[in-house]
Amino acid sequence: MKCAVLGDPIDHSLSPVLHRAAYAELEMSDWSYNATRVAAGGLASYVSSLGGDWPPSRWRGLSVTMPLKREAYELARSISPRARLVGAVNTLVRSSHGWVGDNTDLPGAVAAIRERAGADFSCASGAILGAGATAASTGLALAELGASRITLLARNPGAAGETIEMISRHRSKPVVSVLPLDAAVDGVDVVVSTVPAKAQTPELIDRWASTPVVFDVVYDPWPSPLLSVAPGVAISGLDLLVHQAVLQFELFTGRAAPLEAMRAAGEKALRITEPSPA
Repeated sequence: MKCAVLGDPIDHSLSPVLHRAAYAELEMSDWSYNATRVAAGGLASYVSSLGGDWPPSRWRGLSVTMPLKREAYELARSISPRARLVGAVNTLVRSSHGWVGDNTDLPGAVAAIRERAGADFSCASGAILGAGATAASTGLALAELGASRITLLARNPGAAGETIEMISRHRSKPVVSVLPLDAAVDGVDVVVSTVPAKAQTPELIDRWASTPVVFDVVYDPWPSPLLSVAPGVAISGLDLLVHQAVLQFELFTGRAAPLEAMRAAGEKALRITEPSPA
């Protein structure tokens, strides 16, 4: 059975490491998972090249990363409710009636937060550094966890309209606002950083590191500047990556994923010598 991760660039992806570790742990020697570079605009052509026969085709699943998530949404024959909510597909699952589009970024973020902060964790308010696609999925995750007030802090607040709209779609109807990246917000239970490590200035770190729960989607470098000084609950980009990969693995194979084996493989690949923050 064949699976792959598609995107551009793609050489940096840890997805093959995680999925192959799961195959090895469960002795699934007839499964393979590779990384394939597919440029923007090329997803439909690539998927067409995989063949359309069912069940003879051995293709079972595709992980989709940037810049292809919107193309995957348009290509899928059917869309899961959570992918429809996010407005993007990061998972294509082969079925008898075509490719089914799903999104594991949203539930993966919820699972990552609950693993570190507690299974019954809930929050009233959250702040997100950045306002792009990842901010949308993590903002929806905060809404899933009970946040009724979510503030986006963006380098270009005027470009945050689409992300505000997406988060506002959540059934709980959170109040979503946007401020400049250097603004301060009081009373925040969770801060999520979607900005690169190089944008994590000393001033930004001082402003947010003492938030009770700090979630940084960056996993390289490790630890990120923000997580390296966070005194409370710290959640890493590897936590997010592993949990969304676990969900993808289960959608592709129909089997329970070996989370700890996948996490260990990710830590080894990143040369993390200490456990992820707990």
